[in-house]
Amino acid sequence: MQQKNLFYDKDCIPVPALRAMQLEKLRKIIAYEYERVALFRTRCDKKGVKPRDLETLADLAKFPFMKKTDLRDEYPFGLTATPMSEINRFHCSSGTTGKPICIPQTAGDVEVWTEGVVRCLSMYGITKDDVVQVSYGYGLFTGGLGAHYGAEKLGCAVLPTGAGNTEKQIMLMKDLNVTAICCTPSYFLHLATVAEKLGVDFRRDTKLKHGIFGAEPWTDEMRSKIEEISGITAHDIYGLTEIAGPGVAGNCGHSNGLHIWEDHFYPEIVDPDTLEPLPDGEEGELVITTLDRFGTPMIRYRTRDLSRLHVEQCPCGRTMRVMDRVHARSDDMLIIHGVNVFPSQIEACLLKVPQVAPHYMIELSSTATMDRFEIKVEVIDGAFSDTISDMELIRRKVSASIKEVVGLSPVITLVPSGSLPRSEGKIKRVIDNRKK
Repeated sequence: MQQKNLFYDKDCIPVPALRAMQLEKLRKIIAYEYERVALFRTRCDKKGVKPRDLETLADLAKFPFMKKTDLRDEYPFGLTATPMSEINRFHCSSGTTGKPICIPQTAGDVEVWTEGVVRCLSMYGITKDDVVQVSYGYGLFTGGLGAHYGAEKLGCAVLPTGAGNTEKQIMLMKDLNVTAICCTPSYFLHLATVAEKLGVDFRRDTKLKHGIFGAEPWTDEMRSKIEEISGITAHDIYGLTEIAGPGVAGNCGHSNGLHIWEDHFYPEIVDPDTLEPLPDGEEGELVITTLDRFGTPMIRYRTRDLSRLHVEQCPCGRTMRVMDRVHARSDDMLIIHGVNVFPSQIEACLLKVPQVAPHYMIELSSTATMDRFEIKVEVIDGAFSDTISDMELIRRKVSASIKEVVGLSPVITLVPSGSLPRSEGKIKRVIDNRKK
């Protein structure tokens, strides 16, 4: 049994009581949104549905979806449901392709978000005795402040390094006896690479025990690689700016999935093509309704993350449903020669070949007659060779691993360790230069 923590009893609300609570909160938030947000009210009226029509949890399917383009189209305050005098904080996502999304939050919204992070950290076994290094970016991005507020609320000593300045981060990790780090999985791999070059062994030279990773889809193979090279336990924390940032869900250690804090976030799984609700146990797109956020409520928000909800209760005793770890997003899918390919599939294939590192880049371009599918992947130190036969053997292993899973044979370009770009935030794995 998982050791009880300060939120364990709350995590174990009997299911009938939890469902009754969800229905009561849904009725309140839908009525609130209908009264205060014109876009939601217009869409409900167009569908012929009113807040009073929510009589059961199943009735939520009658109501319209919200999606990221709504936040961009209504930027900055079109979806804000409270007076500006009640707004406590703004968070925004990147706006590299136009307007960013803007999420005004009340003090209560921030408190709910912080509670979610605390519950995740507690579930991972982190206590007030831990020193937590926050290497997510601070500022508009939710990762840094979300992890910071949660760790601080739990009573931990927090080291707010933010992203970047990697050598200094490693020095501080050693000198301040850091026991847990919060960052993207790709940045931790970068930290590990730099540490190796500095002669720092995480097992020997640091007190690091926990890694709290999120903000990017990552595979089970990546998790195993991180634990293998560092000796830490890799934990998954899920969230997104539109819903609350990190702390919507986390893994307990008894399951490969993540418990969603259903008393604050109501989950659905829908078919990404038909948008019809799917029963627990079937994979589809995760849709979330915020039950306790009043600055910018999200009703049936399409996350684009592919997952499933499990029927059976977790052995840890928590009654909050478990969602599959997010390995892919529906909008990350690439169509190459008519085949659906996810970057996460490529990552899993590469990590099966011991001579290559988990640093890669997918490049797509158009020729006169067809698409060109190239994967650049780093070869680990000591395996890169000038001998053509040695490199060809590695190339064939990589190509065979990928073809077995996705049925395609990309051009494999092997490059020396450290030659591909590193990211101090979310990693960009795909460059698609095909003619649209």
